[in-house]
Amino acid sequence: MLEKVIGMLGDNRLASLATTGADGWPHCTMIGIANVDARIYFVVARNSQKLLDIERDDRVSLAIGHDVIDPSSIRALAVKARARTVDTPEERRVAIELLHKKRPALRRLEDPEEIGAVVIVAVPEEIRLLDYSAGYGHSVLIKLGPDGSVVSADEQQHDWGYGHQFKPVD
Repeated sequence: MLEKVIGMLGDNRLASLATTGADGWPHCTMIGIANVDARIYFVVARNSQKLLDIERDDRVSLAIGHDVIDPSSIRALAVKARARTVDTPEERRVAIELLHKKRPALRRLEDPEEIGAVVIVAVPEEIRLLDYSAGYGHSVLIKLGPDGSVVSADEQQHDWGYGHQFKPVD
């Protein structure tokens, strides 16, 4: 199951990141992502609200997926993670190179290392894998240990108000 998650992370370049603002309201924004296993990397400005929020409360949520016409082909991830700045030069270089590899046009911008940008890693504690090819509302709730290993994986069926079975369309 974790291999499927890692594959989906590798197939997507964007995520919606939610942090908690100082006023208690969620702050949601789009970010470019890269990953090593289930760890998710992104770059933020040193004076960004995202960084201020993460420094105050390291709990973040990410939504990762893309739009589809046919609901039976919905595949997405909902991630609960702890985020922190990447402090080691080697991990920073690896993360930036992975981000550049996923989106080569980023190389046309300034190097995050040279302008003092911050590299963040989000370490998932819980991942909900949505896979509607198994029925509308089907998901697997995956809980991870501190080392990234799967602690549990529970299949679930949610009722989103449309039922679970796909009917043929004429």
